[in-house]
Amino acid sequence: MPDLIQILVPLVNPNENESLLASLVVKEGQQVKKGDLLAVFETTKSTFELMAEAAGFVLGIRATEGDLLKTGDLLCYLADRADTKLPKPSVPEKQEPALQAPADLRITQPALAYAQTNGIDLSVFTAGQLITEKMVKELTSTNLPAIDPNKVIIYGGGGHAKSLIDLIHAEGRFLIHGIVDDGIAAGTQIMGVPVLGDGSILNELRHQGIGLAVNAVGGIGSITPRLKVYDRLRQAGFGFPTVIHPRAFVEPTATLGEGGQLFFNAYIGSEVKVGFGCIINTGAIISHDCVLGDFVNISPGAILAGAVTVNERSLVGMGVTINLNVSIGEGCRVGNSATIKADIPDNGVVRAGTIWPIDSTST
Repeated sequence: MPDLIQILVPLVNPNENESLLASLVVKEGQQVKKGDLLAVFETTKSTFELMAEAAGFVLGIRATEGDLLKTGDLLCYLADRADTKLPKPSVPEKQEPALQAPADLRITQPALAYAQTNGIDLSVFTAGQLITEKMVKELTSTNLPAIDPNKVIIYGGGGHAKSLIDLIHAEGRFLIHGIVDDGIAAGTQIMGVPVLGDGSILNELRHQGIGLAVNAVGGIGSITPRLKVYDRLRQAGFGFPTVIHPRAFVEPTATLGEGGQLFFNAYIGSEVKVGFGCIINTGAIISHDCVLGDFVNISPGAILAGAVTVNERSLVGMGVTINLNVSIGEGCRVGNSATIKADIPDNGVVRAGTIWPIDSTST
């Protein structure tokens, strides 16, 4: 290969010239093979996995996780030798200091500038989404009413929705305005809650001041439908409250992300960090110092010992036991009653009832 290959920020979404560096998988000087994952980028509607186009050494990394980068910006180089001399970076033109976004809000600089110039209240957006200038302008053009903080809709009318109806009633914090479901006829009653229609009515509901939603698509078979529901709700301007059963217990030092669902007898321990859109189901135990990434699903009766990390989009099955300090990779599926004694790589699958890692000498 050439001495140096420039690795540029990709065009993730044709309608957006910026993307979030959601994950930087490689480190400075790391040797990679062709096709290895280098980084993951996100926009409001898309995710893009950037792969190495050739084997080599990663040099001159120009960004860190969480940065908003412009399409075509230099991310790093691929070199055929670890000691390859890099070109001197060009001196950037003097720029105005970046505007400061509200805490925990992911927003592009053009969007923030437009909002501040026009006096737009950004509280209608949720911390889990990337806000672009187009989204802010659409908000002003539609003149959306304030969100009623006492009403919530449930998206999805299956078995998980029934559990959520009882949870929300028990918590007593919200009135359930109705259910939105793409496959159940409007007017149907589910445990006394009416089905309002399919996803096409979200904009109408939002213009009525209904702007809080609970995602009842569990994602046990595939997490993709659950993620699509979140995207659809975000595009309609909905926010995502965390709902907590009164018989769940959360230690005061724990941190909960938005859109969470904590069911009966769930326990969240000291210094635990829970990401966006997580499900902590009935009787699950999340011990001290655990970290759950976004969209993690912890099934009933699972037990996580101290300092366990479960990365985003992973499913931990019923009755699973995970030992101290173990890390579960992104997109993993851990079957019911499995025992996990060591780290699981990204997208790993552990079959129900097995012990991980599997002892090859016993097979």
